[in-house]
Amino acid sequence: MDNDVRARDWSHVQKLLFADCWDPDVRRFRSNYVFRGLPDKSFDLKTSLMRLGGPFAELERHLIRNFRKYAHKNLVGSDDEWNWVTLAQHHGLPTRLLDWTYSPYVALHFATSELVRVDGDPVVWCINYVKAHELLPTRLRALLRKEGSNVFNVELLGSYAPRLSQFDRLVGQRAKAPCILFLEPPSLDDRIINQFGVFSLMSSPTIQIKDWLIKHADLWKRIVIPKKIRWEIRDKLDQSNITERVLFPGLDGLSKWLTRHYSPSQHE
Repeated sequence: MDNDVRARDWSHVQKLLFADCWDPDVRRFRSNYVFRGLPDKSFDLKTSLMRLGGPFAELERHLIRNFRKYAHKNLVGSDDEWNWVTLAQHHGLPTRLLDWTYSPYVALHFATSELVRVDGDPVVWCINYVKAHELLPTRLRALLRKEGSNVFNVELLGSYAPRLSQFDRLVGQRAKAPCILFLEPPSLDDRIINQFGVFSLMSSPTIQIKDWLIKHADLWKRIVIPKKIRWEIRDKLDQSNITERVLFPGLDGLSKWLTRHYSPSQHE
């Protein structure tokens, strides 16, 4: 892939992850990128909704309606569709959303955490969400400017389109081309807080992010981690406390961390 950058070692990984993060306007190091780590560079960026197959776009409203019906009402701050779809994504329901993080180290964790997958090269996807939002329809860009924000939340997106179907219709009418936006979920629990999570969604549930990436190659890159340094990176992340014990608070995360921590060495 033309946008691939191959890391050489631990130090080079740091340089690649934090490249272009100096903001001269505020004179601080503030990255405009979001990150997604995958254990193998062959893995795609399809949403869980797409992976259902069949008429997945038509099934979305049924999934959300029934999740909303059977889940406890006190799980969301307000009874609107964007709150419910972010909650559903967080708990594993197939949705149009895709998980990202503001933290390059959290993405690096997900790229290197699997014990069973050591044959392929892990990868970290990086997208400049600030520049991506400059391609949105005028009304959505205006909402961000008025809010003084670079990213949407459920309230802001709800003010534009309270329902997913309305969002599809409005963006479809006003966008000159397929577009992507990034949405901060509510602080649902410690897991989403600790993972510094953010979601992406396309202007239609049927549009694959790869098609947008092809047309906007200047807004993203992919850092490939050679498998020969995978376990060095994994061990150094553990030493930095970037582990399941922190990212998945509770006994399940603790068990996953201990399992990996005490597994036999798998260095190539």
